[in-house]
Amino acid sequence: MSATNCLRCLGRPSVAGASRGVVVPVFAPRTAPFSTTAIQNALPAKGKSGEHQDRSVRVYRAGRKMTFKKKHTGDRGKPPAPGERKAFRKKIVLSNDNALPVPWVTEMEASSLSNENKVGTIVSLPPAVQDQLRATEAFQPTQTWGLFRKPSTLIRKETVELVGKMEKATANKQTARVVLTGEKISGKSTMLIQAQSYAYLNNWIVIHFPDAQELTNGSTEYAPVPNTENPTLYMQQNYCLKLLQSIKKANEKILAKLLTVSNHSELPQNIPVNQTLLSLINAAKEAEGAWSVFQALWSELNAHGANRPPILLSMDNLPHIMKISEYRSASFDKIHSHDLSLVKLFTEALSGNTRFPSGGAVIAATNRNNGPRIPSMELALKQRLAEQRASQEETVPVRDPYFKGYDDRVEKVLKSVEVMEVNRIGKREARSLMEYWAASGLLRTTVDEQTVSEKWTLGGGGVLGEMERAALLTMKI
Repeated sequence: MSATNCLRCLGRPSVAGASRGVVVPVFAPRTAPFSTTAIQNALPAKGKSGEHQDRSVRVYRAGRKMTFKKKHTGDRGKPPAPGERKAFRKKIVLSNDNALPVPWVTEMEASSLSNENKVGTIVSLPPAVQDQLRATEAFQPTQTWGLFRKPSTLIRKETVELVGKMEKATANKQTARVVLTGEKISGKSTMLIQAQSYAYLNNWIVIHFPDAQELTNGSTEYAPVPNTENPTLYMQQNYCLKLLQSIKKANEKILAKLLTVSNHSELPQNIPVNQTLLSLINAAKEAEGAWSVFQALWSELNAHGANRPPILLSMDNLPHIMKISEYRSASFDKIHSHDLSLVKLFTEALSGNTRFPSGGAVIAATNRNNGPRIPSMELALKQRLAEQRASQEETVPVRDPYFKGYDDRVEKVLKSVEVMEVNRIGKREARSLMEYWAASGLLRTTVDEQTVSEKWTLGGGGVLGEMERAALLTMKI
């Protein structure tokens, strides 16, 4: 049966519905309603010269108006030059003229760091040593040197122990191989500074790698060393040139007195016999010949029968060279850090394969802030500590049989090193340190037993960096 109204007529009133009194809605016609705001859609009138004009962009689309305002392009000043941000971030300030001078602080001497009677005292760094430490980038931006009148350091019992190992090794013409480990911000980098200061004051040759991360994070140019296979070694010439320049600035007086014992005709500049080692370093004018010059310098420093001074080889942030680096080989395989020539030179000395003829020391410090977790290194250090505490009947840890991430090359390097823990200071050393802070005008409270116990406890029971945070970095001036 056909419907009374077709589907198209449902929108119109039905005669049958009207007869029954049913109200049927009537759709409004599809025409725009009357409006008196048409003038608002017109473009703005052009203003006079010098007056502010509306520079907004209007887009008309299907009767709608969308307004997009242009981004403000004012003068933002001169952008920073390349490397300026990094230079500001790594800026080192070693003095503060607003701090009060401390009268009882004496200047560091050659025998200060090895004297047990000096434990718990504060000594200042001589100006010449400060320049040498700056040259090797030993100071860290996170350290609080810039709060005091002049850079000074606390002599700890660990300091006397470390320097004693260096003295004993030099007397026997042996090489002390020490790894500094411990809690976060416990003073391991400061211990490296103290070891370098002792070496400078006793006329040692110091070669320091300020951050091992720069060697393995893929940030420097590299190339394979010619005639090296299984494995192929890689040289980092730009970093090597920078290292040569720091060695020259830090050891210039000693290198000017040492003479070569071999002829180095393969270098970019011919260096005959009986030339100073300073002129040998000056042969590295560009990065292309830096690695060959460094090899020649290393062979001269380790020449037997040449009466060379002791050598201190040090590195901070050790875990970064105990892993696979970010560099790639020609076949796009990742390169192990020990296949980098500079890293291999350090690991050979740390493992004991390289001996210094006149004695010396190889010191490395771990880092808990940004250092990676290396299972092989952590296991090896725990094993060395357990072996050193053999009298306490401590069990030597072994490998986890269900873990496959161990590295034999790392364990081989750390197989016979000596591990020294740098953790917390005692209350006697903490009191001496807080008295120095108060005399400098930074700690505005009476230094008594109660205050020392409070700051010592807030500092994690004597963690040096935590005490500085609790007493210095949170103060209100």
